[in-house]
Amino acid sequence: MSNVLVVDDEHRIRTLMTRSLTVEGHRVVTADDGFAALEQLAAESFDLVLLDLIMPRCNGLAVLSLMNELGDSTPVIVLSGVTEVGTRVQALERGAVDVVAKPFSLVELLARTRRHLSTTKPAQREQREQRYLEAGGIRLDLDRRCARIRSREVLLSEREFSLLAHLMRRRGEVCSREELLRDVWGLTFDPGSNVVEVAVRRLRAKLEPDPPIETIRRVGYYFSGS
Repeated sequence: MSNVLVVDDEHRIRTLMTRSLTVEGHRVVTADDGFAALEQLAAESFDLVLLDLIMPRCNGLAVLSLMNELGDSTPVIVLSGVTEVGTRVQALERGAVDVVAKPFSLVELLARTRRHLSTTKPAQREQREQRYLEAGGIRLDLDRRCARIRSREVLLSEREFSLLAHLMRRRGEVCSREELLRDVWGLTFDPGSNVVEVAVRRLRAKLEPDPPIETIRRVGYYFSGS
């Protein structure tokens, strides 16, 4: 059984999602705005958050930003009635693992929920089995989600940390953009933005002076440290 937090200001949607997810065997907690969601996240741990974007008091983008600041890595699927691509891209850049347009197909949303819940558990087991990743003078603590480069500690966002961990695990191998979107962002589609390129650029800046991440033009990236 997984713990799922449903955040939406529409009572009808909260009720629909609670019934559907409960039938699938999950425990569901609801919140009607962003502030209530943050209170729930502070009070207990969740395996997945279903988060509406447009809400009173505190919207979904603000929730994602605050989760990043607090170091909360709970996977978030955004439910968006906003049609602008830029808003959906902002949600992904702030840490959402997926974006589902409103009005949504319940069958499709439940399928995406199952997929993200199924990938969360193996990741948690892997962290328990191996706490540290070390290569190229970089040491990642998978429990504390922090990075140390030689003698200094570097502050990484959750997405930057996950990207670096993926590249280090595959060091010496080229990781395509499609692979990174799937395995780091949890996306089975290309959102039509430069989220990967932006994340790599920010990561390199934090790994200066010699960032061990190389670009293979039109192919992808690889971690060159040994």
